Amino acid sequence: MGQFGISQPVLRREDDKLLRGAGRFIDDLAPSGLAHGYVLRSPHGHARVTGMDVTRARTAPGVLIIYTAAELTAAGIGPIQPIAVPKPRAGNSFQSRPQPILAAETVRYVGDSVAFVVAETREQAQDAAELIEVDYQPLRAVTGCDNAGEDELCFAWEMGDGEAVAQAFASAHHCSSLDLINNRVVLAAIETRGALAEYDAAALDGRGKFTLTTTTQMPNIICEQLANEIFQVGREQVRVLVHDVGGGFGGKNSLFPEYPLCLLAARELGRPVKWIGQRSDAFVTDFHGRDNVMRGEMAFDAQGHLLAIRVASQADMGAYTAGRGVVSPVNGMVMLSNCYRIPQIYAEVWARHTNTVPTDPYRGAGRPEVLFMIERLMDVAADEMNMDRVELRRRNLIPPEDFPYLTPTGLNYDRCDFATVIDGAMDKADWQGFEGRRRAARERGRLRGIGMANYIERCGGGAGLSEAARLEIDAEGGITVYSGSMANGQAHETAFSQILHHYFDLPFDKIRVVEGDTDVIATGTGTGGSWSIPMGGGAISLASEQVIEKAKRIAAHLLEASAADLVFADGQFNVAGTDLRISWPEVVRASREPGRLPDGEAPGLDTEARFTPENFTYPYGCHIAEVEVDPDTGRVELMSYSCLHDFGVVLNPLLLAGQVQGGLAQGIGQALMEHTAYDDEGQLLAGSFMDYRLPKADDLPDLNFTARVTPSPQNLLGIKGCGEAGAAGSPPAVINALVDALRDLGIRHIDMPATSERVWSAIQGAVSASSDGRP
Repeated sequence: MGQFGISQPVLRREDDKLLRGAGRFIDDLAPSGLAHGYVLRSPHGHARVTGMDVTRARTAPGVLIIYTAAELTAAGIGPIQPIAVPKPRAGNSFQSRPQPILAAETVRYVGDSVAFVVAETREQAQDAAELIEVDYQPLRAVTGCDNAGEDELCFAWEMGDGEAVAQAFASAHHCSSLDLINNRVVLAAIETRGALAEYDAAALDGRGKFTLTTTTQMPNIICEQLANEIFQVGREQVRVLVHDVGGGFGGKNSLFPEYPLCLLAARELGRPVKWIGQRSDAFVTDFHGRDNVMRGEMAFDAQGHLLAIRVASQADMGAYTAGRGVVSPVNGMVMLSNCYRIPQIYAEVWARHTNTVPTDPYRGAGRPEVLFMIERLMDVAADEMNMDRVELRRRNLIPPEDFPYLTPTGLNYDRCDFATVIDGAMDKADWQGFEGRRRAARERGRLRGIGMANYIERCGGGAGLSEAARLEIDAEGGITVYSGSMANGQAHETAFSQILHHYFDLPFDKIRVVEGDTDVIATGTGTGGSWSIPMGGGAISLASEQVIEKAKRIAAHLLEASAADLVFADGQFNVAGTDLRISWPEVVRASREPGRLPDGEAPGLDTEARFTPENFTYPYGCHIAEVEVDPDTGRVELMSYSCLHDFGVVLNPLLLAGQVQGGLAQGIGQALMEHTAYDDEGQLLAGSFMDYRLPKADDLPDLNFTARVTPSPQNLLGIKGCGEAGAAGSPPAVINALVDALRDLGIRHIDMPATSERVWSAIQGAVSASSDGRP
C-alpha cells in the first residue's frame, strides 16, 4: 500500500541522524557526575592467583572505588550463570562453568576480569589499575577443544539412531569422510561493548532502582537476569535501556561482567558509572564465535543416493559457559538434512572448556558450521565417485512434490523448489562458461576454481518463541509501536514503519518505533535467529489487524452501515458499492469519545498482540563463488560471487540486500582471512587489527544477489528472514571453489581460514610430490 509499504525500496529512516552525527551510541552519553570504570585483566591463559595488593591503587589520584572478588562476595554478588541449558546424552550431565564477575583464586583465560577500578576519569582508573599488584602461579593452559580432556567436558550430546546409521554405512556402496575445522572468529562489531550504570536510591518508595544503558540485543532478558540472579531484587527495580548499537551478530546478547560491576559501583557511589571497552578489550572479552573440530561421513548407494550422514563434533566452549554458549554446538545439527533427502542421520557433540575467550552464538549460531560440513562433503564425495558435483546434489534434492517434508531430525519444511534455485544461480554465475575462464586464467599463470553451496535454514522463531507488539494511537491518528525486538543496525525503525504504512497508509512522520526500554516494554525476546521481522513484524501485523477491525466497527456505526461492508484502503473506510466514506483520523477521534461508540465498545484503539509462530520459517538458496589462486604466493582472489535466495516476501529490497551482503562479507572473511590464533600458553596472537585480518572493500567483488519470492505460510507477512544466510552460504562456496582451483594438484581440502601461507604450503606439498615439479 503506497510507495513506502511492503516490498518497496525505502531508504532507511535511521540514516539521516547517523550521517549527521546525531545518533545516540553509548559513549555519547555523559550524565552529570559521571565516573569511569576500568577492568584489570589477567595476562595469563591459566593461573592461580596467590596474592593481590590494591593498597597503592586505592590512594591513586581520582580513585573512587576498587572491587576485587572479595568485595563482590561481601556484597552477595555471585557468578553469571548460563541461560541456555543443553539436554545431555544418556549417562552424561551438564557440567556448567559459570563466569565469575571477578576471578578469585584462578584465572582461566587472557582477559579474565581480576579487579574493577572506578575513578573520576578513565585515564585515572587505568593508571590506578596498573598499580594493583597481582601474584600469579601459571598453570598448564589448554587451547583447542581437541586438546581438552574429560576434566574439561561441559556436556556430551547426541541426536538420531546411531545403530541404524551404522547399518546404513555397512550396506553402502560408497562412503566418504572429511575432517575439518570451523575456525574461531572474533566478533569485531564496529562499536565495542559498553555500559552506563545509574542508581536512584529514592525510587520505588526507597527500594531503589538500577538503570543500565548498554548494547545488548536482548534487553528484557538482561533485565531479568540482573534482577533475579545478580542483585536479587524485583524486576521493576532494574531498567535496561538500549539506544543506537553498532553491530551485534549474537555476541552482545549475553550478560557480561562489566555490567553488574558498573551497577554495583553506581549504587555505592550514588553517581553514574560508565565503562567503554577499548578494541583491545573487545578482542579478549567479547565472546568469540564458531570453533569446532568436526568429522563428517556420508554413505551412498550405487546410484549416488544418500543413505545416511554421521557427524562427530568437538566444540570449544572457551573458559566459561557463556550465556548461550551451549546453543551453537547443537543448534545446527537439526539442519543436517540441508536440502537433501537423507534417510538416516546421527550426530554426536562433545563440548569442552579451554583456556580461551568463551564462545557464544555468532551469526547463524551453529547452522553455518553444519552447512559447511555438508557442502564440503558433497564435493569430496562427488570427486571420489567420479561424479559431477552438481549432478550429485541434484540427485539427492528433496523434490517439490515431497513438501511439506518431515526431516529425520524432526523439522517440517514448507514448500521449496531447490532445483529451480540451483538453475537460476548457475545461470546468473554463467556456470557453463566457466571452463573458458579457467583456461584464460591458466594462460595468465593463475589457477581458477568455481564452487557451489546449497543451503536451507530454520529461522523466524518457532520452538515456542513469541514476540509482542503494542500499538498506541494518538489523537490525530499517529501510531507508536512498542516492540520487544531490538535493533543493532538492521533498521527496525524503517522495517516496522513500512509494515504499519502497509496497514494504515500513514506517512513515516506519523509513525514512531520504540524499542530497548524495559520500563515501557515489559516482555520481549529481542533479536536473533532472523526472527525480528517474521516474529516481531508478525506481532505488529496481528496488532494492526486488531486495530483495523475495531476501527471498522466504529466507522460502520458512524456511517450507519455494516462492518462487513467496509473496506479500509488509502486511509479511508469505504462502504463497498457506495460513496460513503470516513477517514482514519475521523474514526480515531470518534474512538476517544464514548458517546460516539457502538454499544459495548470500549474507548480508544490502543491494542497489544503476541505472535507465536506454529513452525519455523525456511529460507533457502544457492551460492556460487569463483576464485583465482597465484601458485607462487598462495594468494586467493575472489573473482565473482552470486547467490539466489528465496526469503519469502521481500519487505524492503535495499534492507534485504544489505543484510545479505554484510553476511557474505563475514562468511568470506571467515573462509579466507580471519584467524583467531592462540599459542600453547593461551596467549591470543591475533589481538588487534594489525594481526587479525578483516575483509576490506577491495577484497570483495560485486556481490550479485537475486531474490525469489515464495511467501512463508508461518506469518501474516509471508516473510522468512534473511539475517544469517550470507554468513552461512559463503564459507562452503568459497572453499569449494578454492579446492576446485587446486584439484589438479590432488589437494582434497584446505581448512579455513585459507590464508596465503596455508594455501602456498599446500601447493608446495603437492608440487614436491608431482612428476614435473610445477602446478
